[in-house]
Amino acid sequence: MRIGKIVKSNSHVDYVGRVLDKLEAGNPPDPEHYKFGQFVSIPPVSRTFGAGAVAPGPNGDGHGGACTTVGIIYNSQLVNPDYERLGPRLSAPVELTTVFSPDILNEQGILIGILLVGWQDTAGAWQQGIPRPVLPVNSDIISMSDEQVRAFHVNGGSRLAIHYYPHVMTHARQFGQQLLLSVLDQLETLCSDVSSSEVALLRRTLNWQIVFQNKSL
Repeated sequence: MRIGKIVKSNSHVDYVGRVLDKLEAGNPPDPEHYKFGQFVSIPPVSRTFGAGAVAPGPNGDGHGGACTTVGIIYNSQLVNPDYERLGPRLSAPVELTTVFSPDILNEQGILIGILLVGWQDTAGAWQQGIPRPVLPVNSDIISMSDEQVRAFHVNGGSRLAIHYYPHVMTHARQFGQQLLLSVLDQLETLCSDVSSSEVALLRRTLNWQIVFQNKSL
């Protein structure tokens, strides 16, 4: 499901997206679709020239051989300019704004932090690591299905792969350990047939790290 669009980045692997609201989508996403630890995909943006013609890329397609990027939602922030405004406002409520100015952007909204952890290449194979392309502003953010999440971690093999483990610990900062525990909760259900022992070991390791970290505070 399409849940939002990229609006900015904090680094090459740390992006910020805005969740679609009622002014931008007839059927906006539910909170279940952009919760903490949700895997998302960002498909490549087509480049159009002239009368809608798509420029062919090196592989003869319309995306220049671009790949679909994979990320994890690791943070969220509410945007509400009204909270800091003490005086009366002259603007109309959102319900009337939708009728008289349908192209206006709602000032209130939800921002989500997305950490990039891999991609799907043009052959359909899933890869874990840091994607090389830079994501353009307004790129669509789509929630991944359970089948896609499983494929991203197993990729046709018989063993579980979480090569982005140290990457998350470094770039998700204070959310790193809890984010990985959330991922393990998902993989325990989706990949139990190939990963029960690996998931159990990683969970024990993370829990011990959290315990010792709390004791040192």
